[in-house]
Amino acid sequence: MIVDGLVYVSLAQLMALEFKARDLSFLARQPRGSILAGNHASRLRGRGLNFDELRRYQPGDDLRHLDWRASLRTGKPVVRTFTEERDRPALILVDQRMSMFFGSQRSFKSAIAAELGALAAWMVFNAGDRVGGLVFNDQRIDSIAPLRSRKRIQALCSRMAQQNQALNAGSPDAEGEGQLDKVLQHCLAVAGHDHLICIISDFAGAGPRTLQLMRQLAAHNDVIAMQVYDPLALNLPKQGRLLITQGQLQVELAVEQRSVYQPLGDFLGGRLKDVATLLRRSQVPLMMFSTATDAQEQLRAELGKLGGGRR
Repeated sequence: MIVDGLVYVSLAQLMALEFKARDLSFLARQPRGSILAGNHASRLRGRGLNFDELRRYQPGDDLRHLDWRASLRTGKPVVRTFTEERDRPALILVDQRMSMFFGSQRSFKSAIAAELGALAAWMVFNAGDRVGGLVFNDQRIDSIAPLRSRKRIQALCSRMAQQNQALNAGSPDAEGEGQLDKVLQHCLAVAGHDHLICIISDFAGAGPRTLQLMRQLAAHNDVIAMQVYDPLALNLPKQGRLLITQGQLQVELAVEQRSVYQPLGDFLGGRLKDVATLLRRSQVPLMMFSTATDAQEQLRAELGKLGGGRR
């Protein structure tokens, strides 16, 4: 096994992404009300850290926050409101199932997912919040409780690297066993409310139960879906042969034959679109990441920060 960062990732590689995450944020410079701004700055009347705005007094407002100058100037009672920064827990869910162990161009989906998981963890840490997560494959779920600590990020990245390096082409694909829904159910039990939840997966095997769980998670938390895909699903080569395996059986397909190319292209492209449609129905913001491009640059684009310079 060669740990090159494209098929397999290392703990050192994931930890080093701290520097690439420094000018990325789920929170900063987002419009108020944006899901990416989330509830990190909760609008509270009462003691706060940052002045927010002046507004008309409403029954129940704390009289200690009356702004006497503004009240005298307007002739009506005016109060000062504040935003109070609260650190909040974040859970990074990283998929390392066999369905992720594939890539036709630059990287494997499993490697991109691990990189995105590490970048997300460092972004949360840099925002002053607590980092935890769930790393899962077809058989197991590793749970790391949120804590604001570099050691906690190291523990999370270590689980990602371990599960990533355990993948191999000889392992059977167990997509039909509902592991994704089990992970979301586990997350629902752990994250009561006011969490930031990043789900990084190809969402293989997603169905009606997945949609229900995503909606339940989003009811009291900020949830972001990061769908990892391979360009082959959108643009099959028109010549040559494809060797396809699910771990135990393999078949070679002559894609230049129309009888092969058309149904295979329709299946792969349709499957990707079906998952994206399901995720959008959940009302959870969706980011899409290709295996053909660097994870950090894609994340920067998805966050709308293409105008920001690198550090």
